[in-house]
Amino acid sequence: MTLANLRRELAAAGDPRRAESAVWFFKTGKGQYGEGDRFIGVPVPTLRKIALRYTHLSFADLKQLLASKIHEHRAAALEILVAQYKSADAARRQAIFDFYLANTARINNWDLVDASARDIVGGHLLKRDKKILYHLARSASLWERRIAIIATLKFLKAGRTTETFRLAKLLLADPHDLIHKAVGWALREAGKISPGELREFLEVNYEAIQRTALRYAIERFSPAERKRWLVLKNRARK
Repeated sequence: MTLANLRRELAAAGDPRRAESAVWFFKTGKGQYGEGDRFIGVPVPTLRKIALRYTHLSFADLKQLLASKIHEHRAAALEILVAQYKSADAARRQAIFDFYLANTARINNWDLVDASARDIVGGHLLKRDKKILYHLARSASLWERRIAIIATLKFLKAGRTTETFRLAKLLLADPHDLIHKAVGWALREAGKISPGELREFLEVNYEAIQRTALRYAIERFSPAERKRWLVLKNRARK
């Protein structure tokens, strides 16, 4: 069960038609956020099933996978890292966390972030100092900024909303739509725990919040309340 075996299994599970569709879906054209990314067309459930047979792979092996131009290789590496983190002792978890942060340049599409940041970064920082999240949120890297806000979903699972609202505020003026969506998603989840906090956040920040983020954040509100917030936002833009 070597790295070469894993690559062969992924190649055998690929579908050219699915790969062609992914090239469009993940915005791989020139100047787009996924520029140059290559796909072999492995469905996510199949990829996960294959990857979880290789949780013994070393950091050296995983670094090779993350260095690959093939999206599914990087996705498999992250599935393995998440599985390793969940079963590791404290020392190994620290090593996985450090390895992850050292390789954020290769965690370079939204699905890769979303499949890994919550469990590895959020899980590791749940009971630790969270300053690194604010460093990531101010990064020039789109993916590090998304890692920061997605990591807070782990805190929300534990009923802790503070970091989500603080990081959301920090990212309100972010120029990228992928951050607007992530911020809105995190706010919506925070609102499940504390609807009052979400409404208070929106009252203070509705002028600054991007419309995409607002739409995501208010998804669970009643139709009448959603309309009210969107009207307020429209007025703020005039």
